[in-house]
Amino acid sequence: MQTQNNKPGLLTQLWRDDAGVILSAEIVLVATILVIGMIVGLVELQCAVVGELSDLGDAIGNLDQSYTISGITSMKTSGGIKASTSGARYNDAPDECDCNSIIVCDSANSQGEKSF
Repeated sequence: MQTQNNKPGLLTQLWRDDAGVILSAEIVLVATILVIGMIVGLVELQCAVVGELSDLGDAIGNLDQSYTISGITSMKTSGGIKASTSGARYNDAPDECDCNSIIVCDSANSQGEKSF
């Protein structure tokens, strides 16, 4: 792109300028450092998410779902029973798999499940 007085335009000057060229080795080094940093950050994020989901699972496993519904009886004015329903009851007992797993992102333990 030439201006009217045959001088190269600003865009052409910038395109031809090689004073700030970045070498390919520098780009590879910077990209490698960035990727390693991202991997470490993502591992820490994964450990935090696993820990929070483990806490959520423990909280859901600790919910007591027991209930009791009392029955009612409706009487006639003459003294007899008009309608009657019996109650219902359920006692929630802990299951074998409720809150028994410990999930952590620490160093490997070859002795089985971790204990605190």
